[in-house]
Amino acid sequence: MPSSRSSSPENDIFSISTALVPERANKPATTTRLTFDNLLPSDSPLLLHEDLQEGCGGQLWPAGMVLARYMLTYHKVRSLLGKSIIEIGAGGGLVGLAVALGCQVDTKIWITDQLPMLALMEKNIALNNLEGRVGAEIYDWGTPPPSTILHSGTEHPDILLAADCVYFEPAFPLLLQTLEDLIGPSTTCYFCFKKRRKADMRFIRDMMKKFVVEQIAYTGREADQREGIFLYQVQSRESTKQ
Repeated sequence: MPSSRSSSPENDIFSISTALVPERANKPATTTRLTFDNLLPSDSPLLLHEDLQEGCGGQLWPAGMVLARYMLTYHKVRSLLGKSIIEIGAGGGLVGLAVALGCQVDTKIWITDQLPMLALMEKNIALNNLEGRVGAEIYDWGTPPPSTILHSGTEHPDILLAADCVYFEPAFPLLLQTLEDLIGPSTTCYFCFKKRRKADMRFIRDMMKKFVVEQIAYTGREADQREGIFLYQVQSRESTKQ
């Protein structure tokens, strides 16, 4: 997608490889059935196909599981009605698909990632019969948001979902730019990540300079934090002035 930003060397970093994190050894493609501890009915689980052929984004990651479980626990009843919802760095689409299946949502959810993940996102949408409720789109961080994922007449979604997006230090400026592009005065971003190295916390500090960032209290938070998984609510500083 042409833009004034897309021509900078920084935006070429993804040409290095689609496998930005070392893959788990010899993991075959498989389809996983997920109920998130029965937050989804056992007879209507989320079906998630995992495939590492196009990169490590094609598998389950721990922060995605935590964010999906949080959304199904605390946003299952009516809180998402009428809200526009976008997931970035979706991989196979775990969080957005879980929200579509288990929460009361009456608008189309968009799950986004780079081109190598598009076919997997579309496959998982079809596996769960969610073609009319979830859409997949290519979205390279640091480029303007695709017009298709934004509701007509709006520049920002109401809800932004981001899980396990903090993993590749050269991409941190692009991720921060993407958050700035998508988080408007009325946007709430649910941002979950697993700390793997010291640089990860540097990104969080940079995010805190740009936005109002608060840790979210939820059942199981202490256990998740012992595993290095943190869940934040991120909002525009403009939202606090209203």
